[in-house]
Amino acid sequence: MLKSQRPHIGIFGRRNVGKSSFINAITGQDISIVSEHPGTTTDPVNKLIELEDIGPVVLIDTAGIDDSGMLGKKRIEASNKAITRTDLGIILIDSNEFTRYEEEIAKALREHDTPFFIIHNKSDVQALGAKTKQNLETKFKVEVVEFSSTTKNNFKQVMSAIKRNTPESAFQNPSLLDGLVEKGDLVLMITPIDTEAPKGRMILPEAQALIDTLNKDCIAVTIKETEIKLFFDKIKVKPKIAITDSQAFKKANAEVPKDVPLTSFSILFSRLKGNFDIYMEGVKQISALKDNDNILLLESCSHHVTHDDIGRVKIPKWISEFTGKKLNFDIVAGQDSIPDNKKYALAIQCGGCMLTRKQVLSRIKSAVDKNIPITNYGLAIAYINGIFERATAPFRHSK
Repeated sequence: MLKSQRPHIGIFGRRNVGKSSFINAITGQDISIVSEHPGTTTDPVNKLIELEDIGPVVLIDTAGIDDSGMLGKKRIEASNKAITRTDLGIILIDSNEFTRYEEEIAKALREHDTPFFIIHNKSDVQALGAKTKQNLETKFKVEVVEFSSTTKNNFKQVMSAIKRNTPESAFQNPSLLDGLVEKGDLVLMITPIDTEAPKGRMILPEAQALIDTLNKDCIAVTIKETEIKLFFDKIKVKPKIAITDSQAFKKANAEVPKDVPLTSFSILFSRLKGNFDIYMEGVKQISALKDNDNILLLESCSHHVTHDDIGRVKIPKWISEFTGKKLNFDIVAGQDSIPDNKKYALAIQCGGCMLTRKQVLSRIKSAVDKNIPITNYGLAIAYINGIFERATAPFRHSK
């Protein structure tokens, strides 16, 4: 299972409350560095693990939310940013104090619609007062569980609380092809081998589409964009759907017969990871762009930039040519948030294959909260190539 498909559980708390010890205790492994010195964990660290009766998850070990100094401030910012990819938050405390630091994390989790509960760690040293426990449960409407990373008391209660509070949607593993194909269908994948593909490998969206096709008990046929005409000349079985890389959209549209549904890998991901309705509305903003408008391109991962990079080179070029306007383009890569220093007329999110759905939805929410129309790479490319209706028809018909 891909990391982006696992439930992400974020562990938050002040320095030295035992976050790393807690992770080691519930996993039964020494996978986090433990020290009596505050600030041992400096950046959020992802731990891929299988938890008993829960399954494969990602545990996010974060830096202390009370860190100090200039570096400490950056560490706190990184810990706060981890909330955008957190499906379940666990706030650790080690005393009867719930300070402003925990209050701020609880508020941030609420703002991102992230469920959480509280664990009083080190209960073997000091028990949590009944009044404190009741006050926390009443104020935040969450569970408060006693635990000790040393003795592992209440281990089963902790695991039950994790399972109970993790959203059911985080355990679901939807397919790119849900509602589009049935068992035995032929799926044609058009996959250019360009400079952005890892050497000797397909890019992740294409690989996942292939896996999902096989999991649907369908027949997968993969060709390069140069072989489209040859395929339809030689193979007489009509594909149930053809899926192309966005960069080959124009050629695929011209050579794939009109009675064969056609879409792109990026559009499939926009439905799987994002908010398809918001993307569909946002793409119309391309036609309303004016001179000197600022456009924000949102990438999911950091990668080596090539001369024909889809996000940094091709999309800006195509949109500028389509609109005939002088436009300004900014790039946000990785997991960085939408900056506040400019007013953006449009944001365009990549497919998000490297992100969790929670991360993509957080980015969409950030754009919506700032009144920025947002769409997706694949939808934008289809729109400016005049094939938007055809590329989105499979999804309208699948509803």
